[in-house]
Amino acid sequence: MKKLEIMLERQLNEEDTVNYPDFEGMWSRMEQSGHTAPAGINTAVGTGMYRRGKWRKVTFAASLSVLLAAAPVYAAIQYDWGNLLHGKEGVQAALEQNLGQQLGQSVTREGVTLTLRTAIVDDNRTVILYSLEAADQAEGRFWNVQELSLKDEQGNSSEGEYTYLQWDEVNNRYNGYFESDWTPQKSEARVTLTATAVQSFSQTQVDIPLDSRSQAIQSFPVGQEGMEKLEIQPFIQSGDKLLLSSAVTFTRPEAKDWTFPEIIAYRNGTEVRSLPGGTYGTPGDNGEYTMKQTFKTAEVPAGETVYKLQYTRLEQDITGPWVFDLQLSKQQMESGTVKTALDLPLEPGDTVNTIENMIVTPTQIRVSIRVNAKYPQIPYYKYALEVGGRTLEGSQYRSPKDEPKLMTLRFERPAELEVTPETPVTFVGSYKVTVHEDDKTPLQLTSISAQKQTIMRSTGGYPVKWTYYMEGNDLFVETESEDARFGGVNQTHINLGKDRIIGRPVTVNFNGDGNNRAIDVYKDFQGTEASIYMFHYTTDEPERETRVQLQP
Repeated sequence: MKKLEIMLERQLNEEDTVNYPDFEGMWSRMEQSGHTAPAGINTAVGTGMYRRGKWRKVTFAASLSVLLAAAPVYAAIQYDWGNLLHGKEGVQAALEQNLGQQLGQSVTREGVTLTLRTAIVDDNRTVILYSLEAADQAEGRFWNVQELSLKDEQGNSSEGEYTYLQWDEVNNRYNGYFESDWTPQKSEARVTLTATAVQSFSQTQVDIPLDSRSQAIQSFPVGQEGMEKLEIQPFIQSGDKLLLSSAVTFTRPEAKDWTFPEIIAYRNGTEVRSLPGGTYGTPGDNGEYTMKQTFKTAEVPAGETVYKLQYTRLEQDITGPWVFDLQLSKQQMESGTVKTALDLPLEPGDTVNTIENMIVTPTQIRVSIRVNAKYPQIPYYKYALEVGGRTLEGSQYRSPKDEPKLMTLRFERPAELEVTPETPVTFVGSYKVTVHEDDKTPLQLTSISAQKQTIMRSTGGYPVKWTYYMEGNDLFVETESEDARFGGVNQTHINLGKDRIIGRPVTVNFNGDGNNRAIDVYKDFQGTEASIYMFHYTTDEPERETRVQLQP
């Protein structure tokens, strides 16, 4: 499954952003829950993937012309992309140096024109800049190019693909950014870029009479856009945070692909933003669309806060495929590309984590690290490259299916940064998180009831508080430690072997986030005793740093 991220906000500039709808947040948070395709461009770590469903068919009489660029033409025309390329210094640098390949291909349907304008191709990535112009620009209507995907002549496609769409107020159109891990094996290659559909959306809200003081599951009928009902269970966390664990049941499963439901809180008519790190779209046991959102309790006091269910409506679906046949070239980039094979431990004596290679292109520096561990993840959660006196911040991209233990870190290359084989390059990893599987002793839960009971237990030398209780028919198990260096228990299970019951995480926890409190739920639990085990726990060393010289 290919990577798809959608950002459809009418973003005019960094200081003046209209946060509606916040598809950027929706998709990045869904990605963190492991419910979108490979991570990239932002960070998000999750491993789940899904293919968006098919939409209603649209009949059309006109056939789609096949557009073929016979030879690469490099752009002399410079478009104003606004801040579409914010954070993409390498792409900006390539455009400024006229390294972009002019495409100039368009397809028009039902008053909507999709135009490919420029391609930038090197040994690290393929980037295509495009625009979308629609005759219908009704207030509150937003457009999206659906499932852009790149394939070569053999039908091979990338597992890492990213799409970003942004409103351009000046030119009254959308500007788009598409990036793929695919790059030509030779200097030139013929490829096909396809979009499954072009769609427009609007956004709406319905009131939810939620009682945030009750931890009971509360159910609300929806009856809109294929959504049948919404269930919400509030949790007070450590006295200063309110967690809303929600699930939406659909009568039209395909509507999950565009509704992006989210709970919105208002106080005195002003929206209260949820804290970062929520998850959206993780499937429930019966196919529900689940969400986890956290608010500061002081900002959403009971009796003074109004809750609404916000979702998007599909207004128009211009089904494709929208097809462009292209001939892409990385010829102009090859002279500025250096590939270096490395075999360096991430730390002195480290036999698990090995820096394998570095690829420097005119737009980007890529560093690959192989992690030979049961849970392949780089133990450091902040990454940087020191290059010729400059510090570049990096992002981790998910590994391809055929290389699940190969982690890729990417660093944008500024235009003025010169990199030669003699340029000093040092990898810097900071904030170490270590996974531990040494604690296999079960914790005995006795006299399980609606009353909360607490057990203190030492895990890896850290004091960990376990709290358990029944809420209705469900058993809840909470873990936390006052010692911030205890990273947290990742997940629990009851019993061993075939009788093992795995707890479902209620909270949103990410390694290195400084939050070690976790809650698991066991649905429809029966009995008054249980032997509970942890899969693993982590410890945090925020001050820990490793430095590895990559060249010269």
